[in-house]
Amino acid sequence: MSPTISLLLGLLLLFFGGELLVRGSVALALKMRISTLVVGMTVVSFATSAPELFVSLQAVLNGSNDIAFGNVIGSNIANITLVLGVTALIFRVKISDQTATLNYPVLLLASLIFGAVLFYFNGIPQEVGFVFIFLLLLFTWLLISKSRKENLKSAPDEDELLEEASQDSLFKSLVFLIAGILVLKFGADYLVDGTIAIAKKFEISERVIAVTVVAIGTSIPELATSIVAALKKEHNLAVGNLIGSNIFNILAVLGLVASMKEITIIDSAILSFDYVWMIVITFIIGLFIYAFSKRQISRTEGVLLLLIYIAYLYFSIYK
Repeated sequence: MSPTISLLLGLLLLFFGGELLVRGSVALALKMRISTLVVGMTVVSFATSAPELFVSLQAVLNGSNDIAFGNVIGSNIANITLVLGVTALIFRVKISDQTATLNYPVLLLASLIFGAVLFYFNGIPQEVGFVFIFLLLLFTWLLISKSRKENLKSAPDEDELLEEASQDSLFKSLVFLIAGILVLKFGADYLVDGTIAIAKKFEISERVIAVTVVAIGTSIPELATSIVAALKKEHNLAVGNLIGSNIFNILAVLGLVASMKEITIIDSAILSFDYVWMIVITFIIGLFIYAFSKRQISRTEGVLLLLIYIAYLYFSIYK
């Protein structure tokens, strides 16, 4: 099998595996009588980050640490610039109070802690991985507490998923769950193997493939969800979902992977280039939320975000 086909097959399997895992895990959680609010804010969020988790874990096990870092950092950049930029072109994206008062501050804090850890340790030691997991659990508790206090409801797309999943039998839920895990495992294998082969064939770094092709591929579910939300005029969902995804990528994906095996940076550009772009873009979205357009992302700002992403891709490949 050619490296390109292996990479594309891996992305396809990751997409379908993620869908199966979300459906199975949600149905199983509902069978355990966990409230729909908790399921929507924890199980769904974690399951949608499963492709990044499987890819990063497989990459680290293969000794390709830069793919793990590049996948997460590149995906976070793509979520805020590419996905949010495209969504803002369809409709103005409104910023919810929860995003402004909880989600974004947590993302900024997590991103700064992530950068400090990378700078100090040149990677993520196992003990720091456990700290990331603790911070994730703390964020999840704060999120659920705040949502219950403000009587917030789950997103319409989650409502539809929860309703469908609630009708699944226990056996069907387990089949979806197990099938999702297996498909994700094979998808991650194909994608990582294809990425390594392409990097060797064209003599480019694994990091470049990871922050571009792999990151875009694993961000496709977020892009599809955000576009659907925008078309349904549920504008306020897009930013919250994307910021939540970025938090999970840092704390859950890298936290879980590092807790199993220490991740060390191989290509210094991960810290000196990719992370710098990620944190600057995170600050920019903060300006959009608090300073510029009165808690909404306008079409003009959407175009600016897309131009930033194009610039990032250009300098990533040609610098």
